[in-house]
Amino acid sequence: MTAMTIFYWILAYLAGSLPFGLWITRLVKGVDVRDSGSGHITTTNTIRQAGWAAGAAVLLLDLAKGFLPVWLALRLGQPDWAAAVAAGLVVAGHCWPVFAQFRGGMGLASTGGAILAVSPLGFAIGLGALVFFVLVIRHAARGTFIASLLIPVVFWLVFSSGEILYVAIATCAVTAARFTVDWNRKYRELWLDRDPTGGEEKADGG
Repeated sequence: MTAMTIFYWILAYLAGSLPFGLWITRLVKGVDVRDSGSGHITTTNTIRQAGWAAGAAVLLLDLAKGFLPVWLALRLGQPDWAAAVAAGLVVAGHCWPVFAQFRGGMGLASTGGAILAVSPLGFAIGLGALVFFVLVIRHAARGTFIASLLIPVVFWLVFSSGEILYVAIATCAVTAARFTVDWNRKYRELWLDRDPTGGEEKADGG
């Protein structure tokens, strides 16, 4: 481990800490995205409060901040394990951002960006696994938690080893930990927000 590696890790965390959902929602609506909905700085919560265009912008920016640090680490000759630590720190920065009082998002977009930087195929497999488990379990937090635990296993079976596996382990560990905070949350609005009987569920405070 070199001083440059540590410096790069700090930059990765700071990049992850850029709260695009907070900034864009304030710009568009003049509100703090964390004050309603799920209480998190996420694409979904941005859509709820500022519309689909704002949500799309947040999604792309959060993907980019996960993608760029990992892509640069690999291009600048960092070893696989160091790039994986950078990936985990980007996601940690997104979830607990220093620029937003450590109240951030859930880490999915930045995790996706980090995996995409290593393997587009891995990104597609991971996205498919996430969608599958959320739809089957019909609970975003629990489905994402289970997907986060199993995606590294799937990558091990598909890719055997290498940077994609290390990055998946680092990012999915952070994402799984983050989604435990919403384990008992009842969802409403958007695509998972109505119960199958047709009635609306009451949120538990997010």
